[in-house]
Amino acid sequence: MTLTARKRTRSRGLVSLGLTLPIIALAACSSGDPEAAAEAPASESAAQERPQATEEATYTPRIAVTYDGGVQVLDAGTLEPVGQFELEGFNRLNGAGDGRHLLVSTTGGFQLLDGGAWAEPHGDHSHYYSAAPELTDTMFEATTPGHVVVHEGRTALFDDGTGKIQMFDSSAVADPEREVRELTTPEAHHGVAVELTDGTVVVSEGDEDARTGIRVLDADGKEIAASDECPGVHGEAMAADETVLIGCEDGVLVVKDGKITKVDSPDAYGRIGNQAGTEASSVVLGDYKTDPDAELERPTRVSLTDTATGEMTLVDLPSSYTFRSLARGDDGEALVLGTDGQVHVIDPETKKLTSSIPVIDEWEEPVEWQQPRPAIFVLDGSAYVTDPANKTISAVDIETGEVWNTATLDVEPNEINGISGNVEDGSTEFGEADDHDHDHEHDHEHDHEHDESEGESH
Repeated sequence: MTLTARKRTRSRGLVSLGLTLPIIALAACSSGDPEAAAEAPASESAAQERPQATEEATYTPRIAVTYDGGVQVLDAGTLEPVGQFELEGFNRLNGAGDGRHLLVSTTGGFQLLDGGAWAEPHGDHSHYYSAAPELTDTMFEATTPGHVVVHEGRTALFDDGTGKIQMFDSSAVADPEREVRELTTPEAHHGVAVELTDGTVVVSEGDEDARTGIRVLDADGKEIAASDECPGVHGEAMAADETVLIGCEDGVLVVKDGKITKVDSPDAYGRIGNQAGTEASSVVLGDYKTDPDAELERPTRVSLTDTATGEMTLVDLPSSYTFRSLARGDDGEALVLGTDGQVHVIDPETKKLTSSIPVIDEWEEPVEWQQPRPAIFVLDGSAYVTDPANKTISAVDIETGEVWNTATLDVEPNEINGISGNVEDGSTEFGEADDHDHDHEHDHEHDHEHDESEGESH
């Protein structure tokens, strides 16, 4: 592979300083500016403490994949393994929201995985570090760990087994002294919760037999809006202007400024259960299924819902896709990984398919939702595509369509996620860092399946 300087994930290996020091000794900036040093939070050395770290010239994104029996962490530029952890059972990956950690849904709850790359703002710039990844002992207890939603520096965890919701500052995910806001739904169900910047919480409503709608609670937990017009509630996405979209079997619910609006599907049964949003656009990408009785429906249309106008548009694709096929590009492109092995790129404004990028071989969706299938994840300007059948992962430049790296793994990849290694938007620990290198890691799409009997996504 020839490295170029256009994408940070492609060039960062050329600019590593290779400076290995105890992290606690890096609290002072090399500039010797006492005012800048005073601006650095006191929690830097404590919250980010590791035995050894290498200072880098820029941030170092990393990718994580699950496999049967563990999790493997890769350098996002070289796609070479930098860490691997054995972990029994069927495990899932969720972004923690701080640019450094992932939350692994596993037996007992959400276990914290330190991706081993982070940034420390220091006055008008940041310092970047990398170290070996670590599967920590930190566990957010849950009987059945479900959705994780990150928004503007706050992380919300939902326990499907109890209906318990835990919300906290994303930057404090590794801090044992973090303050946690807790709520519990009236009945346990496979649900979701989203906390907004004013403390408002959008939470699903249901029980073990059915999911029927949502409630909107204010900062004091008082209900300010509700809707029961959403059969089979599933999945969420954030759109522009702090708008929340919730999927239903007959459309979507849109929550904005404490009000709920229903957008109906064109079909009586038009299920949207997996969504991909970006807060830079009012348009949300969703799947679209029309057969309530199908054991395994292979859809060939996706939905684009404009949360500003309430209009839903269906877009035809040249192939089918699955619940791990949806993503958004850094410029808002709607991306769909098809079973034809191509990443289909849709312009969310024109609602037109603009290009199709060949990446992997054609593939067929397995019947069991837990079984490995190709997946897509966007990080730092590139789309990462896994191919379990061939044990490969490929990196695609979304702008040019170039597949700029492909690596063969020694594991069969299933789920995929990643860390930016940078300060995330909305960070409450570090505030507004002036960092010209900051590329955005978009809110990850909750495109996971969960209930085998209903083909639910998690």
